[in-house]
Amino acid sequence: MAIHAGRHQFGMDKGRITLRTFREGLVAQAGHDLIIDVARWSADLVVSADLAPVSLKVTVDLGSLLVRDGTGGLKPLTDRDRREIAVTARNVLKADRFPQAEFNATVFQRRPDTSDGLAVADGGGTVRGTLSLAGQTAPVELNVQSAGSGKYQATTSIRQTDFGIKPYSAFLGSLKVRDVVDVEVQVDLSTAREQETAA
Repeated sequence: MAIHAGRHQFGMDKGRITLRTFREGLVAQAGHDLIIDVARWSADLVVSADLAPVSLKVTVDLGSLLVRDGTGGLKPLTDRDRREIAVTARNVLKADRFPQAEFNATVFQRRPDTSDGLAVADGGGTVRGTLSLAGQTAPVELNVQSAGSGKYQATTSIRQTDFGIKPYSAFLGSLKVRDVVDVEVQVDLSTAREQETAA
């Protein structure tokens, strides 16, 4: 199913945004590779009459980060650990001063074998735009793949230092969070018609 023309507004009810962090350093075995969910986010997608995406705006509430899982480490994560890590992550991201991150895209490039710029067909495509995070803005490119009728998966990697963020470290730097954080977005727009408004 190709996305139809109009304005589509969606969020947590239609998908998930997941962050993946990785440890490094001399005592990396003491830390955890983390899977963090964004509990509150929204998106606004505009598609033209010729079914080409025109714009995409995604707003993320950085105060809604939830640690879903952690692998590795000397012991499993407790609920208290998850809460403390989420607080630390918000501090690292300067969420008290910049409570939201915002991605704005205006360049949608489909691969030759796709039916539209949102990668409805198997070949996928790319979405380019800018990410505003922690008071700074930098370009970001999403790699988009179709995951079935009206369903999409987008991935990218974000370097924290590109946004003036100092990655978390402990034990005098011998345990650190890797600068690059992986981002995965899963969206199901198969019922998007119900939320359509005029473009």
